[in-house]
Amino acid sequence: MIIGLTGSMGAGKGEVVKILERLGFKYITLSQMVREEARKQGVPEEREKLMEVGNAMRKAHGPGVLAKFALQKIEGHKHDKWAIDGIRNPAEIEELKKGDNAHIWGLQADQDILISRILRRARPSDPKTHQEVLARIEREWGKGEPPEGQQMERCMRHTDVLIENEGSLQELDKKVMELYNSLQP
Repeated sequence: MIIGLTGSMGAGKGEVVKILERLGFKYITLSQMVREEARKQGVPEEREKLMEVGNAMRKAHGPGVLAKFALQKIEGHKHDKWAIDGIRNPAEIEELKKGDNAHIWGLQADQDILISRILRRARPSDPKTHQEVLARIEREWGKGEPPEGQQMERCMRHTDVLIENEGSLQELDKKVMELYNSLQP
């Protein structure tokens, strides 16, 4: 079983991964594929630079390339439950859906909530001001991006489920558990 996660920064994908890990899922992120390529090229692992490397990989090898690479890594393991985070282009969803048991979950929250979460968590790679966060979210959603670039808006239209994550971690946990249980035979 593969559960692919898409959604803006701050939407709660990392929290969903923690819940899935408790359920025995292994975790891989498409940004790992980008980071590996950036290291090969000697590109600094800064969010904007990584976005450019990811876009270049999609342009050179097709927009689903990051999902293809992730699936190749998964094939080398015997584990049967995987959470894949960082889906940014609909072609990545198409690649994941070629398998029999892939489910794509989108996480969403009001833009003001996203901005507040990102500023509050203050990761080193996160934007530092309201305007910088807003610009990053807009870029993730496809503003100014080529078709093979980041296209979160289009991804959200291709999910199997949309999870509204504007409440507490306990509420998110309950939603994820209900969704997961609905997938069990």
